[in-house]
Formats: sequence, structure tokens, C-alpha cells
Amino acid sequence: MENTVVFADTAPGLDAAVAEVFDRFGGAGALMKSSGNVFVKVNGVDHKKHAYTDPGVLGAVIRYFRGRGANAVYVPENCTQGNITRLVFKKTGMARVCRENGAVPVYLDETGAVPVYLEGLEAFADISEFVYTHLMENAADNLYVSVPKLKTHSMSGVTLSIKNQFGFVHQHSRIADHNFKLHRKFADIYRLVQPDFVLVDGLIATNHGHYVPEKFESECVVPLNCVLGGPSALAVDFTGARVLGFDPHAVAHLRFSADTGIQPVDTEAIAVENRHIFDTRRQKLTHGLLGRFPPELTILRGQTRCCPEGCRGNTEALVEILHNDHSGRGEFTILMGKGIDPEAVANIRPPVHVAGSCAVSDYGPALVRRFGGKRVTFSPGCNNLAQTVYALCRHMKVKPLALAGMNPLFSLSGLSAARCSGSKALTPPLW
Repeated sequence: MENTVVFADTAPGLDAAVAEVFDRFGGAGALMKSSGNVFVKVNGVDHKKHAYTDPGVLGAVIRYFRGRGANAVYVPENCTQGNITRLVFKKTGMARVCRENGAVPVYLDETGAVPVYLEGLEAFADISEFVYTHLMENAADNLYVSVPKLKTHSMSGVTLSIKNQFGFVHQHSRIADHNFKLHRKFADIYRLVQPDFVLVDGLIATNHGHYVPEKFESECVVPLNCVLGGPSALAVDFTGARVLGFDPHAVAHLRFSADTGIQPVDTEAIAVENRHIFDTRRQKLTHGLLGRFPPELTILRGQTRCCPEGCRGNTEALVEILHNDHSGRGEFTILMGKGIDPEAVANIRPPVHVAGSCAVSDYGPALVRRFGGKRVTFSPGCNNLAQTVYALCRHMKVKPLALAGMNPLFSLSGLSAARCSGSKALTPPLW
């Protein structure tokens, strides 16, 4: 049964579909452990429409376990940089769903940090103390269910349950290695903690990456109206990748995770139940961005170290959103990577944004000498999203608070509450 993946159509209702998947593996009685506690990890990366696990699916999962005797249900998450998790939960409706169904939201950016060793990278990263205590030290007593969304991802190809665990890492520890090493980092986190069960929200799939420009929803949102799940994270992720149109062995973090041997998986050996749903929902999607940037923008990409997993994917995805959904414009130049054409660099006109430590070290000092510090912005590191948001909003004439999609006073009060609770989220200057 471990390499079995069950599909369920959501047309009869989310509660029925979710129950169909869990019941196929013995139901709550077989899945829950000695504590009776259930930890449901959603994808709450951002409040951006179509980016997060559907609150309806989350509600169905909470009701399933609460209705079958769970002692407590916790919903932990730490959103992407530039955001505050409690605000994302409020904006998306996840906070309301937790409140109405008797679950406890856990804002991991407000929890302590524990350094853990990443074997493949031979480096340390700070993981949430809450996660370390409940899902690592006491994994034998607690049920951990991952509920990712079925998405392509501009930096990692796909984002399913193994990518979903990146939310366990504190934001400051995500910046390093958010480059060509990113897939290895995902596999290293998977070595440390694995879900007991994965249930994928397949109500829709996203095309052209994880941040869908709302202006182009018709090109980027594909209704699938299903959920899929099973006890093997790799079997479910392999199958989800195939639904999106990817060869799972070509997705590096899935291949690296399979190489750990923790959950041996062979694509041909995965048993897919309700296969007609799999067959009729399969797509041929891409994780590549639409590339609809401001026409006056110049992007100079290096021949090397212009990593799609880091400075390039991070920066260009944000430019696309700011331009198409927030009317951001601006005649400026972005540099990223190493080995940029020297003639193009010589002909740059300010203002300039330099993305990533490779470009910052190679071109930053000279650009500041040429144009002055006020006309050059930087986002050092490999995915310093908070600094990237600040710089691109400045160049494209977009107010950072506008990205929250809420009343500014409410956003500020939520930010204040998070800071008072010890949030370690990395946010851009607001003004």
C-alpha cells in the first residue's frame, strides 16, 4: 500500500473526496498515533491568488480528523520572505477555517529556531523549534499530514510535498543555497523529516510557475477538480509531477530525495487508484514564466551563475507580478549572474538593480562609483526576497503595503502583533 496513490473527484464535495483518500488507507484510526495530535502542513507561501492550499481543502482535512477523535489539529506554516504568516492566514481565510473547525494555526515565523545539519550540503540551517519538537523528536507520537497545492514552480519545477517542507526553515536560512543547490537542500530537509501522509489539493493546477499574474489567469490556471494522496511522499509527488506533465526523474529534488532510499519508489511500481481521474486530468504544463515584463526594462543576465532557482527566478517572477497586477513600470536595468557582456555593462544608464551576490560582488562597487549609492539597489544573497521586493517596488513605483492586499492599517497592526510575538520574518521597508 505504501506506493499506492488514490485520486478522488471533488464534484461530490470536498469532505467526501478527502474522506475517500484517507479511508482507502484505513482512515483516521489507522493513521493517527499515540498522542492523537495531527499536524497539517499547508502551502501558505503567500496570499497571492492561486498560490496557496485552498482553505476548503484544509477545512475538509481538519473536519475529517476532528470528527474521528483527534485530540488536537495544528496547522503550522511559515510563509515566504516579505510576508507575515499570520497576515497570510488572515487574508487567505485559513485563520477563519482553523477557528471554525477547531484547529490551531501555528505561525512558525514566531517560533524559536534549532540548527540542523544538512547532510548533502554539509551546512547548517535553522528549522522551527516547533517542527523540531513535534515532527522530528516526537515523530513516533504525532501524525504529520502534508497538504500541498498542485503547482508548477518557476524556481523548482514543481511544488508538492517535498518542496512544501521548505516552510519549516526560518526565512533567514532560506537565502543561502537558494541557487543551483536548492534541490539538494529540499532533499536534505526530507532526510530529516518526512510526512506520514500527503494529500494534494488538485482543485486547480498552475501553469507558468507558482505566482500566477491575475491578469493572465486564463493562461495560467487549469481546473482539475480532484485531490490525490497516499502515505509515501515520493509516490504522491512523482504522480503529481506526472499530472502536471513532468518526468519526475527530471525534477532534481525528487530524484535526490529518491536517492536517499528512505522511501524507495519506482514510477512503474506506483499503483494509481481511480486511474481514470489521473488519465483525464493529466496536463502538459511548464514552469517557465510568461516573460511579460515592462517594455522599458532592461535585464542583463550573466552567462554563468544566473540561477533560475535563485536571483533570476526570484527577481523575474516578482517583476512580472508587479508589472501585470500592480501597474508597475519604470525604465531601469537589472543585472544578475556572472559573465555579463562588458559592453552592455558599460552602456548601462541608471537606475540599476543588482540581484544576487555574484552580480553584487562583480559589478556593485563600480556601479556605485559611476552613479552614486542612491541610484543603485542591491539584493545580496541568492533569494533575498525582502530586499528584492523593496528595490523593485521602488524602481517600479509600487507601494510595498499595496502587495498585502489589505487595509494598510490592518496590515500594520498585524505586522505589529507578529513582531510582538517574536516573528523572525524578513520584510521589506514599508515606505
